[in-house]
Amino acid sequence: MYRVVGVKYKHGNKVYNFDAQVMDLKVGDTVIVDSDQGIGAAVVAEEVREEERGAADKPLKRVIRKANADDMERLEAAKEKEDEAYSVCQKKIMEREMVMKLVRVEWAFDNSKATFYFTADGRVDFRDLVRDLAHRFKIRIEMRQIGVRDEAKMIGGFGPCGRELCCSTFLKDFEPVSIKMAKKQDLVLNPAKISGTCGRLMCCLGYEYSFYDEIKKSERRQRIKPEPEVMDMPVEAVAPEAAPEAAPGAQEKHDDKARKKRSAWRKKRGKGGEGAGGDGQQPRPEKQAGQPGEGGPRKERPPREPRPDRPEKPAAAQGQEPGKGDAKTGRPGRSGRGRRRRGKGGKGEGGAGPKPGGTPEGGSS
Repeated sequence: MYRVVGVKYKHGNKVYNFDAQVMDLKVGDTVIVDSDQGIGAAVVAEEVREEERGAADKPLKRVIRKANADDMERLEAAKEKEDEAYSVCQKKIMEREMVMKLVRVEWAFDNSKATFYFTADGRVDFRDLVRDLAHRFKIRIEMRQIGVRDEAKMIGGFGPCGRELCCSTFLKDFEPVSIKMAKKQDLVLNPAKISGTCGRLMCCLGYEYSFYDEIKKSERRQRIKPEPEVMDMPVEAVAPEAAPEAAPGAQEKHDDKARKKRSAWRKKRGKGGEGAGGDGQQPRPEKQAGQPGEGGPRKERPPREPRPDRPEKPAAAQGQEPGKGDAKTGRPGRSGRGRRRRGKGGKGEGGAGPKPGGTPEGGSS
């Protein structure tokens, strides 16, 4: 059985368990503990309780003692050294024009090291700065880059609600926050309204998100499949109503009315009265065989006479071979047919015929 006590450090809200041994500790007491970072001071946050721990559990660090007067003086001296180291480091940063913002300095209780916390947009080469600080204070220097949320947690402040920041009062860890949480809660999506002092979405958006999410899901289920309403009412036996009796003579009137309608329709079609068809309809005249549209034989069309072949003209009369173009012009000719030309002396087979009473060249003798 172990006596376990919960303590937290000066600039944090997370509670760590330590072995209280036989000491009588109360909430708010300052104690000296032996941690992984060395000997340091912490404040009791939870009452002492008894726990059973097995061999598989991680062994607890122990509480050395309650802080006495000498320990309080050492804490005051460490605070003065933190202020001095902060001012010196700030001057060195301005001299070297380094793109970084110094947030806080923590001086170890046993004077073993000094930790400098800073913020920056990217990576910073601070090797020369560490060398200058180590030469100035004769102590081991450690530089730690943190985010904007951790910066707001260390510095503290007041939120839009008027209360102290949640991260600097009771929040132990930072939970992820998204814009979806603001949409589910029907909040105004204005960055100035839903952002905290660190410039990120406020941590309080996640406090009631689970409640609003469940409400939205239940409303969606009701819209898709509404549940039927069940009413607790006594069921009484009700006798079926009897069909009303027909008035006397109603069927005869209905038959007379239908008979009059049929006779009026027959007169309109010109087929009044009962005919040979038994229903006032006359038989259609039969069509004779051979008429179009019937199954009779049709007249066959006589076969066409073959067209006579045209005699082909000799290709020699045109001055070219059959199927070839004109030798003089080079134009393609018609296969088997020559081009007809008109001569000066009249119509002829290419204009080569002699004129009557003239020379073969077409001139006078």
